[in-house]
Amino acid sequence: MTSYADKKNGIFPSVCSLDCPDQCGLLVHKKDGKIIKVDGDPNHPVTRGNICNKVRNIAHRLYDKNRLQYPLKRLGAKGEGKFVRISWDEAIETITTHWKKLIEIDGPESILPYSFYGNMGNLSAEGMDRRFFHRLGASQLDRTICQMAGSTGYKYTMGGSFGIDPQDTIHAKLFIFWGINAVSTNMHQWTIAQKARKEHGAKIVVIDVHKNQTGKMADWFIPVFPGSDGALALGIMHILFAEMMVDEAFLQEYTIGHEELRNHVIQYDPATVSKMTGVSKEDLYKLARLYGKTSPSFIRIGNGLQHHDNGGMNTRAIACLPALTGQWLIKGGGAIKSNSGYLSHNSRALQRPDLLKNKNTRVINMNLLGQALLELDPPIKSLYIYNSNPAIVAPNGNKVRKGLERKDLFIVVHDLFLTETAKYADIVLPATSSYENTDFYTSYWHNHIQIQEPVIEPYFESKSNTEVFRLLAKAMGFDDPAFSETDEELIKQALHNPENPYFDGITFEELAEKKYVKANIKPLLSSKLKTPSGKIELYSKKMMEAGLPPLPTYIPLADDGDFPFLFVPAPTHNFLNSTFSNNEKHVSMEKEPKLHMNIADAKERNIEDGDVVRVWNDRGECILKASVGKDVLPGVVVSQGLWSDGRPGTKQHLNALTPDRLSDMGGGATFFSGRVNVEKVK
Repeated sequence: MTSYADKKNGIFPSVCSLDCPDQCGLLVHKKDGKIIKVDGDPNHPVTRGNICNKVRNIAHRLYDKNRLQYPLKRLGAKGEGKFVRISWDEAIETITTHWKKLIEIDGPESILPYSFYGNMGNLSAEGMDRRFFHRLGASQLDRTICQMAGSTGYKYTMGGSFGIDPQDTIHAKLFIFWGINAVSTNMHQWTIAQKARKEHGAKIVVIDVHKNQTGKMADWFIPVFPGSDGALALGIMHILFAEMMVDEAFLQEYTIGHEELRNHVIQYDPATVSKMTGVSKEDLYKLARLYGKTSPSFIRIGNGLQHHDNGGMNTRAIACLPALTGQWLIKGGGAIKSNSGYLSHNSRALQRPDLLKNKNTRVINMNLLGQALLELDPPIKSLYIYNSNPAIVAPNGNKVRKGLERKDLFIVVHDLFLTETAKYADIVLPATSSYENTDFYTSYWHNHIQIQEPVIEPYFESKSNTEVFRLLAKAMGFDDPAFSETDEELIKQALHNPENPYFDGITFEELAEKKYVKANIKPLLSSKLKTPSGKIELYSKKMMEAGLPPLPTYIPLADDGDFPFLFVPAPTHNFLNSTFSNNEKHVSMEKEPKLHMNIADAKERNIEDGDVVRVWNDRGECILKASVGKDVLPGVVVSQGLWSDGRPGTKQHLNALTPDRLSDMGGGATFFSGRVNVEKVK
């Protein structure tokens, strides 16, 4: 296996590790052993050399003056941020000694790992760490914060995370970006759409709660009320059936439940749906007819619309649309929610769930962290946090921070920076960046597997996740062979997945040589789907068995208190969740957090563009600058970005406002279903 870390100068291949569907191929420029420039790899078949500003400026993050260099031990109060340098030996001994005592007194379930995909490398996110905590017998974390609601809804319809090849979407004549700010979060899908528009006149429609950068660059932007996406899809279905714009032959051969659906959507007439969504009847007819009469048509289903109480059903309803018009059989037609199913590796071999002796070990939903820390019985006594910053990203954030303040809670954080979460830790461990690691990557949009070989030496005393968990396993006395396997061996085991035919013939050796390899994708309907019927399920018995409506159904958002505005904390352009929000270069590009509100709502409250406003509800408050206009509907406010606490005297913790209810399916987050009030700060 190649390592470029010891080469002082040159240009070397790499992979973007951010939690982004594009997963770009990169070329890293080095001088005197340091990264001085990052470009896109022009030979990558999908990303073709184009990269975002986040990554183009990532060297500013890698060599930020505040990056952690050594292990630390807390001296001051939790949250105060006072630490002293210690050795790795002392750090590992402190952690494992504490855990051994906890296991003896309170049992292993008193320990909880908390992580997500701050690094999308499969070894970094779900490799040796999972083996270690399985063997330890710790409480298990249900990692559902991002995409689980929508993936579950889509799976009920299509059998799994399978869509069309994004490279084929160049043939589409209609692109619908639904609940996704693709310019900021899926830039290469947007690039393909622009190319299709230029080369053969394709139309681009954006449906969202906020006229963000993607909406402003579309041919047609359609604003909707938050959480009403499923109702809009049902309204489109009503018109498609009523005006005979459905592909009857396709419905007969490839779906079940089309007759039930035909009768069901009669109730979602345009007048009713207009009231639910904020979309006029005229625009509803125009959209349905555009979709029904344009082929190939492609829908890019985003993450935003699933972060609601009804998030799974929103995605489920939209996923039915390509079946009604038969788009799945037309090159460039269909949809993408996620394509991760094509690249599913052998997770059992990588994570080794067989090491968990107690099969009834409790499972804790990560969206309920605040509740778990304050209310769970028996209590959590220790947290090990990595690849995540829950003090910023977790919902109902003030409750989370109150839990982190517990004096009896032993916290370890492994990160690149002294994050908001790390300031509550007893022990802080310095983490390597992805550019210092060996890992492999599987996109959830395009269909290429990629490998990362180390490009630079580890930063000071920082260590990778796999290295740290091997040290912890040794100190805990775990002598299982699973903890002595190298990163290369882990990758080989993960790539060997007999249950995934799309991996057939792909070897570690080929991947190491070529750097990226495309999975052996076949047309989606060339074989049976992984639904119970093997077909697209417009009517799902499995949903009925789960206590859900078997047909796509609009269910209003839950009651979130008597506050006048629906609040959506959307992604921003220059951060990815909280990543980059503490780096000066990226903050300077993003400038400042704003609250977008409709001019009519602002006028009622004597708020003008640029005024400082207080945004609050029963969970918390933020102080933001108002951006007044017509980019959101009346009754809706939007703020973009999870901003660091690093600026003194600021209150910009958006997730202090968000609910920690769980979504209708999959145990997902409901970030976008909260309500707030807004007033001008005098």
